[in-house]
Amino acid sequence: MSKNKKNRLFPTLCLICALPLFWYCGNGAGKHTTRTLPVDVMQKKWVDSVFNKLTPKERLGQLFMVAANTTLIDTHKVSVAKLIRQQHVGGVIFMRGYAHKQLTWTNYFQKQAKTPLMVAMDAEWGLGMRLKNMMSFPFQMTLGAIQEDTLIYQMGAQIAQQMKRLGTHINFAPVVDVNINPKNPVIGYRSFSENRETVARKGVAYMKGLQDNGIQANAKHFPGHGDTGTDSHFALPVIKHDTNRLDSIELYPFKALIKHGVKSMMVAHLNLPAYDSAQNRPTTLSKNVVTKLLKEKLGYQGLIFTDALNMKAVTNFYKPGEVDLQALIAGNDVLLAPENVKKAIEVIQKGILQKKISQTAIDQKVKKVLAFKYSLKLNKKPAPLSLKNLYRDLRSPAAKALQRKLYQKALTIVKNKDRLLPFRRLDTLTFASVNIGKSRKTDMEQILNNYASFTHFHINALKARKWNYNVVLNKAKKHKVVIVSIHDLRKHGNRGKYGLNKNAIDFIKQLERHTKVIINVLGTAYSLQHFEKSEYLTCAYEDNKITRSLVPQMLFGAFGVNGRLPVSAGKLLKEGAGVTTQSLKRLAYGIPAEVQMNKDSLRKIDVLLTKAIKKGEMPGCQVIVARKGKVVWHKAYGHQTYARRVKITLESIYDIASITKVAGTLPAIMCLYEKDSLKLDAKVVQYLKELKNTNKDQMTVREVLTHQAGLLPYLPYWKRTLTHTKTLSPTYYRYRKSPAFPLQVAQGIYGKASLEDSLWKWSIDTKLRKKKNDTASYDYTYSDLSFYTLKRLAEHQLKQPIEKHLHQHLYKTLGVSTLGYTPLQRFKPARLVPTEYDRYFRRKIIRGTVHDQGAAMHGGVAGHAGLFSNVNDLAKYLQMHLQKGEYGGIRYFEAATIDTFTRAHFAGNRRGLGWDKKPEKPYSYTPSLFSQASYGHSGFTGCVVWADPKEEVLVVFLSNRIYPSAENKKLIINHTRHKLLDQVFRAIVQKKSN
Repeated sequence: MSKNKKNRLFPTLCLICALPLFWYCGNGAGKHTTRTLPVDVMQKKWVDSVFNKLTPKERLGQLFMVAANTTLIDTHKVSVAKLIRQQHVGGVIFMRGYAHKQLTWTNYFQKQAKTPLMVAMDAEWGLGMRLKNMMSFPFQMTLGAIQEDTLIYQMGAQIAQQMKRLGTHINFAPVVDVNINPKNPVIGYRSFSENRETVARKGVAYMKGLQDNGIQANAKHFPGHGDTGTDSHFALPVIKHDTNRLDSIELYPFKALIKHGVKSMMVAHLNLPAYDSAQNRPTTLSKNVVTKLLKEKLGYQGLIFTDALNMKAVTNFYKPGEVDLQALIAGNDVLLAPENVKKAIEVIQKGILQKKISQTAIDQKVKKVLAFKYSLKLNKKPAPLSLKNLYRDLRSPAAKALQRKLYQKALTIVKNKDRLLPFRRLDTLTFASVNIGKSRKTDMEQILNNYASFTHFHINALKARKWNYNVVLNKAKKHKVVIVSIHDLRKHGNRGKYGLNKNAIDFIKQLERHTKVIINVLGTAYSLQHFEKSEYLTCAYEDNKITRSLVPQMLFGAFGVNGRLPVSAGKLLKEGAGVTTQSLKRLAYGIPAEVQMNKDSLRKIDVLLTKAIKKGEMPGCQVIVARKGKVVWHKAYGHQTYARRVKITLESIYDIASITKVAGTLPAIMCLYEKDSLKLDAKVVQYLKELKNTNKDQMTVREVLTHQAGLLPYLPYWKRTLTHTKTLSPTYYRYRKSPAFPLQVAQGIYGKASLEDSLWKWSIDTKLRKKKNDTASYDYTYSDLSFYTLKRLAEHQLKQPIEKHLHQHLYKTLGVSTLGYTPLQRFKPARLVPTEYDRYFRRKIIRGTVHDQGAAMHGGVAGHAGLFSNVNDLAKYLQMHLQKGEYGGIRYFEAATIDTFTRAHFAGNRRGLGWDKKPEKPYSYTPSLFSQASYGHSGFTGCVVWADPKEEVLVVFLSNRIYPSAENKKLIINHTRHKLLDQVFRAIVQKKSN
């Protein structure tokens, strides 16, 4: 800034009269004119009144801000209160502690103060930086990767709301140091970037977010701590750049924040020979830096704080009291965290007498502080703060949603050869994951499992030897893709390789020779330098529960990514590097607030299902709720049986009974419909010639799909295969599998190869229902025989078994590993939930083979039953429908096909094509609150799926309510599934009304 502009913001009179910066700072343009500035008469009156009531010693106290730590014993509280009462300190900075204690201490301190206190915190990434059990927002370097600065503004606004709830007025943030030195031991991850423009832009956004919402920001550490190799907490850093370099890089962000109206500034403990040649003089104590550079050359009129005066960078060279006096002489206004307030006041008073600093200068500073307090509405005693709902207020759903969004938007795909990421054709890939860190991060593994089948490995980086790595290498390299996640990295690189060791780095490089390796760094971006030649490289910047959840979602395309490296990491990875990807519309996993749902309302699901289990409605269950493509409730409850020996997990697999109709047979029919291989209004006999000249030769495909073809609801075919003593007939069954008896009916029971043909013949021979009147059409009556027929039709037209078609064209590409038939061929029995003790047909516990007797006689692959799944895989299938036939970057069905099959087709029949619809009066499993556009299906074993395209919501509930007996109808009688669906809907409605 040119010399003729150094005083352009305010005339000298402004400071003498204590008229503060808050009118005009941040203008940054135009010369000072004779235009009369607006004078706040009430402010001046209050400042003068308070000033005149204070003794000279009490006035000096206003220039001190002392530290308080609520983790310390109450004697510390007493000592701080004593400083407030006796030394009249002007403010308190809270360090570590607890939110509730800080609030009560704040109330107490304000009550002790003659003049209301300024309360500050060092909350660069939110309250979690200082307070236990409080949420933290991302570090500033993580924010540096984000391309939308409006999100940083929103973060500032949220932090401001939280700080105000605690009675705080100042946040010592943002850090606007340009982190030029990768080995900086004190700034590093606290800086936005090595790019001055990025630092300035994001610093301004953060500052405005705070100040627009009632918390005063503080730009630090002036004149720039980003190119140091020394931590000023322990020693005095020296920066030897010339003034041109310092002006163009280090000072650039500070000038930007001054231009945009930052209310306060913190001066760092640095030694800058370019500005002050005195040996070991920190910038905090340098008049050349504080007054001549900051105040005069840059024209800054805001409140100036020292960095903490108990840091070694100053205490190594200056005694208590002397350092405080020198800081005031240099031009600072507020002395932060002094070592000895009483001693400091004595030294300052002596300094005034010795003409080291004028009384006028002191008075100006005091009035400036008082004016600052007035702007903070501290012209009167603050009202006591309430503890009621404190923690709820400090962890608001909106804040948590923003927290997740910030981490998501920071994710950076640094390198992506051949656009492998996000993974598209899951049917062509096999996956393994390797977790390198102190402990296994199973939460990340769980999210990976939600997308595909994985083999997981963990290497304890602290204890593992080379042979441990080789064992994992030999197993992992057999997979086509290996996802390596690197955890527990150090934040700073001044000690080694950020916590990485040679064995880990060598292991990754060896693995890359055998297969595709996706390296995911959950920590400092600087550690990427060890992998700059790798082909697939991502960075999440931090290792926490949120980032471990988001990284798998990024890899599988649940959302697009456009983060960019905020710093350079080696010669090949430069600042700004990054690859943009688009969403593949796979399910994401988050929290209710992200999709406008009320978590408290969803929590009532816990109560509902826990009570249902206690009442004996079922031994256990799984639930998943998703809205707008994001899973927000994904839980397992209870046990596999009432013996309570094995808990239900999210990996448990259930028999989904008649949901098979819409998740198995129906998509095959839809495929034929789209290929024009099947007409809805064609007669079924056109495709199945064996129906010619039978009572079924007039029914149409549409009628069969809507259960309006006159077919009987159900026939117990299994009874035909028993002997007169009610045992299994050897004509149909054997106890060992053979080519003649290949169909597994239960564990240790196998059916005759021709049994399925017998079932079809018996179905053809059945009578039709009687019509209610003489009309030409049948009324609606739900029928399993409809889907016996549709499966036969589908396989005839597809010219292959339905299970093969579904596996190849739907399940494998969707990434559904549990959804499928005959699970005993694919999973260990322990994952399969027992369904029923079959007392009449198979006379054993049914586990892993289909419960439905007719489906069992088909070998477990039938049109009406036979599928098994967990809730997550069914949610993918439903989400594909909500997305009008698209999922994972693949179009499975046209939108028009989805609309056709999910709407009602006949008056007086609520059914869609295969799908159930909302009835006028809800049944035990249907919702009453979902829209008329919604659709779903239930299963006899105690299941329901439901989707509402209007609200973009889906629900999947799976249970084994018929264990140990199908006579247990408590789940049906108590309408638990109906209550569950309506509770999900209420969560949406409540959020809308808030």
